[in-house]
Amino acid sequence: MTSSSGRSGPARRHGARQPGHAVLRIGTMLVAAVMGFVLVGYQVFAHLVEGEFDTHDVTELINEVEATASASAGPVDTDAGDDLNILLMGSDTRSGDNADGNGDVGGMRNDTTVLLHISADRTRVEAISIPRDLQVQVSDCTLFDGTTVYGWYGDFNNAFANGGTQGSAAEAAACTINTVQDLTGVAIDHWAVVDFEGFKDMVDAIGGIPMCITQDISSKKAHLYLDAGAQVLDGKQALAYARLRTAEEGGVSGSDLQRITRQQELLRQTIRTLLGKNILTDTDEITQFVRAMASAMTMDEELGDLEYLEGLAWSLRGLSIDDVVFATVPWEYTEDYLNVVATEDAETMWEQLRNDEPLTVDAEGDASSEWDTGHGDATATPEATASTSEDADATDDESVVDDLLAECGA
Repeated sequence: MTSSSGRSGPARRHGARQPGHAVLRIGTMLVAAVMGFVLVGYQVFAHLVEGEFDTHDVTELINEVEATASASAGPVDTDAGDDLNILLMGSDTRSGDNADGNGDVGGMRNDTTVLLHISADRTRVEAISIPRDLQVQVSDCTLFDGTTVYGWYGDFNNAFANGGTQGSAAEAAACTINTVQDLTGVAIDHWAVVDFEGFKDMVDAIGGIPMCITQDISSKKAHLYLDAGAQVLDGKQALAYARLRTAEEGGVSGSDLQRITRQQELLRQTIRTLLGKNILTDTDEITQFVRAMASAMTMDEELGDLEYLEGLAWSLRGLSIDDVVFATVPWEYTEDYLNVVATEDAETMWEQLRNDEPLTVDAEGDASSEWDTGHGDATATPEATASTSEDADATDDESVVDDLLAECGA
């Protein structure tokens, strides 16, 4: 087991980067995953973007992870490399262009948090959403100036807000990492904070995200108006869709769990769209995407190094959408139905992550948290949608979009 045995803090692990099945090319709120795909073979763009990445070393602010009994269980395939855990956070300053119709209420928030696990053998990826109102013990954290911000028992996203009291996304990330590590026993190797406003530019850079909208949506607060059916969402629409909480029409319950389901489907379609890009010919489009990504993200120093990303991307280049599993921390409602708490299955999930094992548990929501993704049975089996790198190179972007839209109502 390589995730957390005997390691202190978020020690970075440099496993052999071997060609093999791989991981992601996320773009949306889970954008760091996307970096692996879009940067394959694009070190030529280093001089264009590397100086734009906003990187910070928060090692001194992150607490050590105590070894658990399960952390040392199981054999380790040293030739297969190391598993990686990347914490992805979508930031919302609640002001200016990020206000989302709520006005300027001050403070930094992360409306979206995903723990991305990449297996040591690079054959699978798990993207685990952590509900923002999950009740946890928010960890104490220290800021760069030595100030200590004390935590308490409450909503999970208070951790990011505590760290963001001085306006630093890096400090906010460190405080969130401490809470996640204390909660799960899973050591975080890398982190990235994605600015919501910059996310819109990334979506627009790749020509939008094809989505199947199963019913009309009308939301004055989110400024989102969509007709049911197959369509391509631009950056503004995709962001509003991902953050949607209330609507006058469209079956939107206001549940954070329902919103997570929408975000996961948006991410899934983003990955499929990126998989269809021909990175050997779409140089202008990819350059625009990388530029938008660089300006929208704050991350740790190693994740912001293009040479490191290129090596990781190469080892992951064969990943199919079917090798990426989306899950949510197993939860149940509190007695007042205002928040959620983790169930016993959550510990099983954390143990499997610590041991780099495939997940066998997921959240089971009630009717208000479920959401019809619209892709039906078209992706029910890996054989139906699995693709290879050769397929991706030979696929025309327009046909990929058509294929995604054709699934609507299938």
